[in-house]
Amino acid sequence: MLVSLVFPPEPVWVRAARETVRSLLLAADRGDLTDTALLLTSEAVTNAVNACLISGCSTPVTLFAEWAAHAEADYLRVLVHDEAPGRPLCRTTVSPDDECGRGMALISGGADAWGVCEHGPGLGKGTWFELGARQLA
Repeated sequence: MLVSLVFPPEPVWVRAARETVRSLLLAADRGDLTDTALLLTSEAVTNAVNACLISGCSTPVTLFAEWAAHAEADYLRVLVHDEAPGRPLCRTTVSPDDECGRGMALISGGADAWGVCEHGPGLGKGTWFELGARQLA
C-alpha cells in the first residue's frame, strides 16, 4: 500500500501528514507503530516545512508513505521531500534549553532505519525512515 500527499510548506499541513500515516497503519493493521510513526512523521515534515520557510522556497512538500509487505519482512517507509537547499543535521547533543534541533535526533533514535537522500527528480532532498521491520512466518 502506498499513499502520497502534496502540500504547501505551511505548518498547518503537519497534522494532515500525520493523519495520512495513521490511516495507512490502520489499513495495514499495525496500530502498534502509530505513536512512533506519528512522532517521526511530524519531525520530518516540520523540518521540511521549516527549511522551506527559512529559505523562501514555496515549492510543495511531498509525503510518500508505504506499507511494504515482502517475503522477508514487512515495514512502514515514510519519505518527506522538499526543495529547500541544504540537508537537515542530526545533532548529537541538544541542550534542555534548546527550542529546536531535536527532530533528526528523534528520527535517528526512533526509526529502525533512516537517512537523507538527494537523488531523484528535481532539487532538494528527501528525509526517510522505516519502522516495524519484522520477520514473517
